[in-house]
Amino acid sequence: MLGKLRYASKYMAVKFFSETKKWSINWMCKQPGISRAAYYKWLYREIPKCELKNVELAELIKEYNERFNHILGYRRMTSWINHFNHTDYSRKQVHRIMKKLGIHAVIRKKNKKYTLSTPEITAENKLKREFTASKPDEKWVTDVTEFKVSQENKKLYLSAILGLYDQYPVAYVIGARNDNRFVFETFDKAMEANPNAKPLFHSDRGFQYTGKVFQGKLKGHEMEQSMSRVGHCIDNGPVEGFWGIIKSEMYQMYKITDEASLRFAISGYIRFYSEEMPQDRYHCKTPSEVRREAFSVDLPVEYPIPVNKRIQKYKEKWCV
Repeated sequence: MLGKLRYASKYMAVKFFSETKKWSINWMCKQPGISRAAYYKWLYREIPKCELKNVELAELIKEYNERFNHILGYRRMTSWINHFNHTDYSRKQVHRIMKKLGIHAVIRKKNKKYTLSTPEITAENKLKREFTASKPDEKWVTDVTEFKVSQENKKLYLSAILGLYDQYPVAYVIGARNDNRFVFETFDKAMEANPNAKPLFHSDRGFQYTGKVFQGKLKGHEMEQSMSRVGHCIDNGPVEGFWGIIKSEMYQMYKITDEASLRFAISGYIRFYSEEMPQDRYHCKTPSEVRREAFSVDLPVEYPIPVNKRIQKYKEKWCV
């Protein structure tokens, strides 16, 4: 199937059913319109090295697809196979074989919702979609998202703070109520783990972040506040992307039937994301590896984000 022969898939089908079902080779060759001589020539041929490599890669792709519950597209599939097996397969090669195998990543649905509210105090968008940072805890982004427990007709909320240097979840809290106390607990956990941090703190204009109490917390820790513009979710793109990854991949990796299993899945996936998920931007290192390495040196390595045309267009319009 993966070789260059025109009828390779038919020959492989004949071989499979001949060995497993003991069906007649003569009869099977007649069905797809191939000759017995051509089949035997294929069967006893010397397999080219490139085809053997393709077969090996195909087995790895199938293994990783099952192991990670169909969450890997060809880009991450290439990176992860090369990282964990010390190989150098190209994206084009992996993409071609995944296409032949009918393997593709789960694609999350776009779901845009905008909730309008009257904020007490707002801040300007000081982050301005500059999603890179030169060191850990230089910039933090935060948000709250919800998960439905369909069988129990309940909702759970996840509040998280991400560091933009390493995409590491600095703190997160899972709760049944999306209120001020919920967000305050997330912030307090982040400060408990990083007591000396004074990042630029970016959020949307949710009521939790515009209240005077939260503003006081930021001032108490000498943090500068930044907020997304109304209706511009891309202003908080990294954390929105984090929500999308969780919601598309977590349900593939965990069986969720009730509130307890959902809580377990969210915590488990965040641990997996932080400790086990290599990222291309960080040269196939996990967020926790990048963070540990940065804290161990005086001058952390910088990891620039590839140019994004949408962000460039925004900067040209608003950052003159």
